[in-house]
Amino acid sequence: MPANYALVWSDEFSTNGLPDPSKWDEDTSANKTGWYNHELQYYSRQRPENAVVQDGTLRITARKESLSSAADWGGQAYSSSRMLTRGKADWTYGYFEIRAKLPCGKGTWPAIWMLGSKGQWPADGELDIMEQVGSNPSRVFSTVHRSAGFGGNGSGSDFQVPDACTAFHTYQMLWTAEAVKFGMDGQLNHTYANPKTGYDAWPFDNPQYLLLNIAIGGDLGGPVDDSIFPVTMEVDHVRVWQAR
Repeated sequence: MPANYALVWSDEFSTNGLPDPSKWDEDTSANKTGWYNHELQYYSRQRPENAVVQDGTLRITARKESLSSAADWGGQAYSSSRMLTRGKADWTYGYFEIRAKLPCGKGTWPAIWMLGSKGQWPADGELDIMEQVGSNPSRVFSTVHRSAGFGGNGSGSDFQVPDACTAFHTYQMLWTAEAVKFGMDGQLNHTYANPKTGYDAWPFDNPQYLLLNIAIGGDLGGPVDDSIFPVTMEVDHVRVWQAR
């Protein structure tokens, strides 16, 4: 963490029960129509089976189940949670640190990431602090998406984390007006420098909010092994610092 930064927001997940509603919402907006990227999950809200704080960690759990009694159920055969700070907290620049242990299993797609608060994608940018897929669990990657390059044309890199699913690691991002730098456990893995060519390449002078989720299947998650469920991403803490 740079010198002269101060902690401005955090969740240490120290109180058992549902996630703190003053800090987190859960996104259910595309349940009826189906989620993006051909994903297969239904995202629940205020359901401890999918998101709960227990014994000092947040536990996001994906399950093999059809919540067909829900009014917004769209036929999904899996449940999960997509937690986000939208409408409660967002930031422009900062140092972000999320300590997590990832789920394992073919078909899982966990992510720790940020989206532009203005709400247009990819125009307002996406910062993927950590993504991983269970079909290749030791490969973790970080990516920047913006109009000038998104999806498969995002700017990113991957790195090997052999124990990503069995040990906690600290996933980090330093975001300034000059660059976005991604790392893990203090090791730099990718830098996206501000090319200073305009909004299409650098929408990152505007606020973004944080998301934590496990998607199932989809374009990146791939085929699903139903024998793996339930699977859980544990998050020990989320911390945000900004320059004083």
